[in-house]
Amino acid sequence: MAVKKNVMSVLIMTAVCAILLSGCQYIESMKQEKDAKTRVVLTVGFDDDEIFRIEKSSCRLAELMVYLTNTKNRYENVYGKEIWNASYDGETLEDNIKDTVLASIARVKAMNLLATKYNITLSTDEQQRVQQAAAEYFSSLSEHECERLNVNEELIKNMYVEYALAGKVYGHLIADINPEISDDEARTITVQHIFIKTYTMNENGEQIPYSEAAKENAYKRAQEALERAKSGDEFTSLVAEYSDDSTPTVSFGKGDVESAIEEAAFNLGKDEISGIVETSQGYHIIKCISTFNRDETDRNKIKIIEKRRTEVFNEEYSGFVDGLTKNFNEELWESVSFIDDDEVTTDSFFGIYHKYFDEEEENN
Repeated sequence: MAVKKNVMSVLIMTAVCAILLSGCQYIESMKQEKDAKTRVVLTVGFDDDEIFRIEKSSCRLAELMVYLTNTKNRYENVYGKEIWNASYDGETLEDNIKDTVLASIARVKAMNLLATKYNITLSTDEQQRVQQAAAEYFSSLSEHECERLNVNEELIKNMYVEYALAGKVYGHLIADINPEISDDEARTITVQHIFIKTYTMNENGEQIPYSEAAKENAYKRAQEALERAKSGDEFTSLVAEYSDDSTPTVSFGKGDVESAIEEAAFNLGKDEISGIVETSQGYHIIKCISTFNRDETDRNKIKIIEKRRTEVFNEEYSGFVDGLTKNFNEELWESVSFIDDDEVTTDSFFGIYHKYFDEEEENN
């Protein structure tokens, strides 16, 4: 229910936040974790192209560059090259993406070690799909891209093998997690709301709270809108006149919005209107359109199940990786940067994997 702005700065900061929320704790543990359970070694005993080592499993520079380049190009395709001008808490977006990609690869490597622990291997059919995916992706690369990335088809195949095994390990660990989710727990409602913000945005896309005087004026506007709504004015018209949110009608479940909004909205009957609800972003006046949305509730059940499966997986995964020896090549890592080359446009590494594996999972 946050205000939506069709400006590049907001798009950029949204991308930044998504990257940060994806989590880089694992790579941070490789670089600076001091917990006694985790044995971290920063050493010079690396091959020239070795970024890190987890036990005997290594990540090579070419692997990193495939992940990094595909991720970079996917972001540019959506947001344009202007996105690299963004920064967050003093870090550039490029650095954030580097850390996220490194964390993703480290996770895949660790999950492959878990595959060994559980004797999980790829089936003949899965191996064939890996081969097909590798052939398709490698054939999509130009000679110039192969040279800049320093890859061959065998490397791409091995990367897809590890990616597929990581997915299979995840499936194995959450296979028996099928909780019963009641309609009430997953209940999703639909509301309209008038949102009057109490902040402005600076040039960096950061929220700056209103002054006390400006906030008081915003509250007076909310009071005026509420009085008119209670007097019978058409709520949709009031939304158009007063609201700072370009999405006046939203559906959500419990835990999806700030607690103040959730408490007010879930206690409304159909067509009832709340009082003024204050959140960290401003004032809301909520009208309940539907107290139960069947389709959205069913979708929310799937989200809740996936969340619980992820929690179970993370508990097992964290316990496993805490005791692993991790070696990180800080000097090589500091030298890594994006490939700035208009002829290197590859962005289909992940899409091709999902083409061969997601479709099969849906059919099973």
